[in-house]
Amino acid sequence: MNTLKLQTLEDSILGFLENTNEQLVDSGVFAAQRGFSHDEIVSVIQSLIGSEFVVAQPISRIERWQLTAEGKTYASNGSPEFQLYSAIPSEGISCAVLKTKLGDLVFKIGWQQAIKNKWVEMGKPQVSRKVDHVEDTVKAMLLKIDDGESHMLTLPEDYVERVRHIHESGGYGSRGYGYDWKREEANKNLLRTHTTAVSSRMLYALAKKHFEAKKYYSIDRVFRNEAVDRTHLAEFHQVEGLICDRGLGLGDLKGVLGDFFSRLGMSKLRFKPAYNPYTEPSMEIFGYHEGLKKWVEVGNSGMFRPEMLLPMGLPDDVSVIAWGLSLERPTMILYGINNIRDLFGHKADLQLIKSNGICLIGL
Repeated sequence: MNTLKLQTLEDSILGFLENTNEQLVDSGVFAAQRGFSHDEIVSVIQSLIGSEFVVAQPISRIERWQLTAEGKTYASNGSPEFQLYSAIPSEGISCAVLKTKLGDLVFKIGWQQAIKNKWVEMGKPQVSRKVDHVEDTVKAMLLKIDDGESHMLTLPEDYVERVRHIHESGGYGSRGYGYDWKREEANKNLLRTHTTAVSSRMLYALAKKHFEAKKYYSIDRVFRNEAVDRTHLAEFHQVEGLICDRGLGLGDLKGVLGDFFSRLGMSKLRFKPAYNPYTEPSMEIFGYHEGLKKWVEVGNSGMFRPEMLLPMGLPDDVSVIAWGLSLERPTMILYGINNIRDLFGHKADLQLIKSNGICLIGL
């Protein structure tokens, strides 16, 4: 920012405060009304704070989604998959004619989604409808966003308050973390490092009902800040399982893990004490890799802490044993693969994947 513009922005802010004798309530609104960049306004305000000319504090803002130009087109005309479905007559249509009718972009996106949704099918001569009626849920969602409807996840505030208190001051036998828990920090989106967030949602839903023992499983993508090597990737798939019942202990967890991994063909297991912020006790799980001639970590496990479960509303005598493992590392051990990059990622050996069956393990 050059000196002249900096002076202009400073004069505008200070002039507003002096002439109106009012607070500048929202820097975003102030910038928009005067045609300034909000980032530049914030930078100048911070400079004025440093010079002790003004005092300011951050404000909480409810973020709402806004449609892009492409989104507005689909809100008006329908999603690409719906446009593709609607463009197919009852007698069918050739793929070339359909592509010309829709245009390259709509055809490309719409074709992938329509096939995924099982709306259409490709015969030898032409494309035809596979179902008689479809609902364009994408268009409905886009219209709601365009009407200003918030799509932020609404959390139960009483539960959020209990979580905040546990973090700051502890409870249920925990001393907490002793820091100021900030809602705006917790609301931030980030690439998840594990799927325990899914388990937490399921357990909270379970706590709202009359309790009964449950087993939950999930498989999904996770992301880590890892240095990539032959046994580590920055993104991979996590398999997570948990059992929720009364009277469960560490012995139950080890027994379940032994049975679980033996069914995957892995009988050589070791357990190592570990620390997890949401389980205690916790154990890392190691399996022996014959090709690498060493023990390879294949998962993590533990018993969910009371200070995690009790604020949800679960009964005092209920315990949860849980474990998580990558999909890739056990596959390496089972198939004798020495480099994880041959199995998953941009360097994957596609011929290796094509030449092996989808499932060779009888569970």
